[in-house]
Parts: sequence; C-alpha cells; structure tokens
Amino acid sequence: MRVCSIALDGWRNYENFSADFDPGVNVICGENAQGKTNLLEAIGFLSGAKSHRARGDKELISFHRDQGTITARAESRDREFLIEAQLFRGARRKLFVNHVKLKTAGELSGIVQTVLFCPEDLALIKAGAAERRSFLDQAICQLRPRYAEALSQYHKLLDHKTRILRDWEKNPGLLEVLEDFNEAMARAGALVVHYRAHFVRKLAQRAAEIQREFSGGREELTVRYQTVSTIQDPLSPTVELYEAIRRHQDSHSRAELEARSCLSGPHKDDLIAEIGGKPARQFASQGQTRTAALSLKLAERELFQADTGQWPVLLLDDVLSELDEKRQDFVLRRITGGQVFITGCQAPDGAFGEGKVLHISGGKLEA
Repeated sequence: MRVCSIALDGWRNYENFSADFDPGVNVICGENAQGKTNLLEAIGFLSGAKSHRARGDKELISFHRDQGTITARAESRDREFLIEAQLFRGARRKLFVNHVKLKTAGELSGIVQTVLFCPEDLALIKAGAAERRSFLDQAICQLRPRYAEALSQYHKLLDHKTRILRDWEKNPGLLEVLEDFNEAMARAGALVVHYRAHFVRKLAQRAAEIQREFSGGREELTVRYQTVSTIQDPLSPTVELYEAIRRHQDSHSRAELEARSCLSGPHKDDLIAEIGGKPARQFASQGQTRTAALSLKLAERELFQADTGQWPVLLLDDVLSELDEKRQDFVLRRITGGQVFITGCQAPDGAFGEGKVLHISGGKLEA
C-alpha cells in the first residue's frame, strides 16, 4: 500500500502543488510554518476524508478560495487507484475513486489506510477519555467496516436519547419511546464493545513489547479496556454484552432522568495505560508520555499489517526532534517496511538510507 503522487489545489497554503513519492521513506523538511504538516494532513485525508486538525472542510480550503481539491494516485491490493476529493465552502464535498463518486467517506479506508503520530498525540496519555476513544474508533473503522456502521448507528441513537432526556419534563410523552432507544443502543453498543475489546487485546500485547524495547527494558507498559461496569469480560459473546449493557441502563435510568443526560453506555469507555503499574496519565514523565503514545501508534501500524497483509502508510509529524539519539534509532529501525512520511526542519544525513527528501517552502516544492 502506498501513495504514489499527490496534487493539491487550494489546500491550506498550497495554491498549486504536485509531488511524486518514494515507496519507502519520504522526508518532508523545511522551516516552520511552510506547510510540512499541511502536506502530511492531505496524505492522511486520503484514508477517510478526515483531518486530525480541522473541524470542517472550510478550514482546509485556502483563505481566498471557494474550493480545494486533492488528487492522488495510490496502489493497494495490487491495484492502482485515482482518488479525488473536492471540498467547497458552500456545498457538500465530493469524493471520487477512479472517476466513480463515492457514497460515503468510509469507502476510502478500503483503499488507503494511514497511521499518524503528531505532537498532539501526547493527549493519548494525558488527556481525557474522549481522546483515547477517538484513537480506538479511527483505528478500528479503517479495519472493520461493520464497526464503523455500528458506531455511527450508536452515535445517532445517543443524540436522539440525549434530546429525549433533555426535553422530557416539558414533553413527558417522549418517555414512551425511551425504552426503544435503550434497546437499540444496547444492541449497537454490544458490537462497539466487542470490536474495541478484541482490538485492545492485540494492541496491548504489541504496545508492551515496543515500550520495553524503546526503553531498553526499563519500562513496562500495560493497556486495558474499560467499559460499563456490568460487563465482567469485554471479550464475552455479543449477546452477553448486550444483556450487561441493558442491566447498566436499568441501574442508571433514574439518574439519567434527573441529570437529563445519557450516563450509561460505551460512549463513556476508556483505554487505561499504566507504566510500571502506575497510571500514566497522572505519573508518566514527558519522555515516558511521548514514548508510550508512540508505542501505541507503532503497535496500531503493526496490527494493520498483521490483519491486512499490507503496511499502512505511516505519517510521523515532527516526532524525531523530541527523542534522544538512542530512541530515534529505535524508531528508524522499527518503521522498516511500508511507506513512511516524516516531517522535520532538517533532513537527517543518511539516517534513512534509500528514500526521498522533499524541501517545502511557502507551500511550494523547492528544487
């Protein structure tokens, strides 16, 4: 799996840009605020039409433009694909693969899969549970289309239930349909828990191994999945997960009516990380936090390869500059295989072996 080339028109600070990429390592270098991360963001957009930095398409379009376009050639599963994304300020986006319009952005995940690590990913360890749920959801959605469907359905049901709980005192008749939403949420939620639990089980094994090697055997990273308290074993069959979620809903029904919000369900799940037996969120140092977050991302990459037989495209945004020389060497050894994009102010001297260096200045490719 690789991105062969990309052309940007009206994307961020790229007025008109095109580049071909190496199937191995691509180093994107230049001074700060020249567009290195913007280019990485465009490559990541190919895997699901989502940005790790923007809240909407408007932020991705150049300031003075009403439309932005990404066109890319990619190879996956021994086939060639032409991917085009058209973004508009006043209209819905349009996505095409080999000139055929896509119904959903999720269809892109079956062509290009990416794993991104950026400075903001320190939040995986230090921030609240929402950041870690987002990490799980983005990873699993690329691997399991049925999970993406269940998650989308669950969030739609959650929105409806939240409105019922918010407005039931003004309109008591809404409570007549509350049980129907609980039932549907439990069924969709059981699937969500099932996929998350099985992914985390594999992720924890890989991440622990990487963290040990990263730290020279000095740090032991443990990762576990935390879901609703009535679920004793998240790896149980989905019918048992459904029954446990229903019990949790029943036990929280009165509290939800009083709080006017949905307190029960996998939208409260978390991924708990510990280093040396201590909660990483509270006690990990800055270096341990960075290493643990990167271990999770590298573990995610290896799970993708094990599951699909192809390496996902790895995007590393300003990662090496914050690591000491020994840990830089470890990362470089670990990312062999597959296509990699790395941003930095300077290109390392020969550290990456074969590959390509792209110098970016003011949204343009320097000769």
